[in-house]
Amino acid sequence: MLGIEGYEPSWHHDAGLLAAAHRARFNRIVGQPLIGSWLMWDLDDEGWFTSGPVVLGFPDANIEITHRKFDECAISWDTIDMQAPIEWPGQRLDWIADPHPVVEAARGRELRGVNIIERVMAAHWRPTVLYAVEFLFDGVRLEVFNAMDENGISGEQEVTLPVGRWKRVPIA
Repeated sequence: MLGIEGYEPSWHHDAGLLAAAHRARFNRIVGQPLIGSWLMWDLDDEGWFTSGPVVLGFPDANIEITHRKFDECAISWDTIDMQAPIEWPGQRLDWIADPHPVVEAARGRELRGVNIIERVMAAHWRPTVLYAVEFLFDGVRLEVFNAMDENGISGEQEVTLPVGRWKRVPIA
């Protein structure tokens, strides 16, 4: 998937189910420092290819996060070989290490907690939608969020959605 050999994300729409599916793995890396990060890079445009996964590296695991559509999120663990070529029709893509300043600010800091952030919706038929995976490090907050069918990264000190329009679902 996404031109990455062996990458088969499992998509979730529900924050509670996503948290439950990954709670044990996240609990094992809490207390570990972020040692690196990787983004898919468009070699022709010389910029981040935001449709590809965001990879965060810890001593015991690489976490791969990607968003698609309006509210789908997938988290996988150690499935991407960043040395293998990316086969995306019409584009030259590769992995680049530590290119985002927000992620770079978290590098070397210990992970203290992980949450799923949900947007609270006004429609009773869809009360919440998945919005982001939040990583809390010593002194740094890192959010990998759904930027409408692609990934976004924020380092704002708090969730930027209007107050009362979001909630956290703890993972670790």
